[in-house]
Amino acid sequence: MQSENRFFDDLAKMVNGIAGTVAGAGREAEAAMRERAKEWVGSMDFVSREEFEAVKEMAAKARAEADALKARLDKLEGTVKPAPKAAAPKAPTKPAARKPRAAPKA
Repeated sequence: MQSENRFFDDLAKMVNGIAGTVAGAGREAEAAMRERAKEWVGSMDFVSREEFEAVKEMAAKARAEADALKARLDKLEGTVKPAPKAAAPKAPTKPAARKPRAAPKA
């Protein structure tokens, strides 16, 4: 239902236009801040999650391969790691004897 007073119609249109402009400016400001944050983080030499996971997987494979090669080398050389020796219990030690004190001078 349209009112007969054009002033209020124009005022409503103007307020709607201002609201749309403010919302658009807010979106632009948010996009600009995101871009600056990306630039800032990018300049700090961080790695992406994908790069990190790829290097982590490569390190795990290298560790497994090194362990397998070490086991193979030990087998070829005929050396087996000796079992850890049980520590012999230590004999209790007596405290050192005290030296007698000199008598006080009178």
